[in-house]
Amino acid sequence: MAEENICPIWVGYLLASPLRKILQNPDRIFGKYIKSGMNVVDIGCAMGFFSLPLAKLVGKDGSVICIDVQKKMLEKLEKRVAKAQLNEIIESRLCTSNSLQINDLNGQIDFVLAFAVAHEVGSKEELFSEVYRSLRQGGKMLIAEPKGRVSKENLGESIDIAQKIGFEIIAHPPISKSHTVLLQKNRVKKSRSNSLLNVFLF
Repeated sequence: MAEENICPIWVGYLLASPLRKILQNPDRIFGKYIKSGMNVVDIGCAMGFFSLPLAKLVGKDGSVICIDVQKKMLEKLEKRVAKAQLNEIIESRLCTSNSLQINDLNGQIDFVLAFAVAHEVGSKEELFSEVYRSLRQGGKMLIAEPKGRVSKENLGESIDIAQKIGFEIIAHPPISKSHTVLLQKNRVKKSRSNSLLNVFLF
């Protein structure tokens, strides 16, 4: 993540406020995508506003890998995790400015969340490549960007990069104050010949 774009610690406290659920309720946002036993990655987790509800959705047979570039954010997250007794489900990881540090998870993840974080990343190509490798076939990635800071055009640029990596667009879920896109790792990569055939048939 580019240092000048990183969310300040004091903003992390605001983002973790329970009042935020009025506009962005985690159960309502993720209920249709997250099932018990899934492995989830929360990129830019901050103090865990989404991480803890995700852990409850995946249950004791699932896992939530929480990633942030700021050690202080993760320290606050870990205190909240301990208080909620979710230590066996949630794992925190400190990433670097050019790597999510998830190469050991290749092909193991069912769902990745990048909430208000894609615009902070220096290399979106590397971000999407790492996420793509970590996902199982058919795994999904939800990107949500704040309307006040990121335009639809900016999100469109990120989507273009993701599609070049191999993602396909599934939907644009409605989330308050956010531009969104739900991406999926292609179950079967289309060959060039198949793509051309589809052009003539359809």
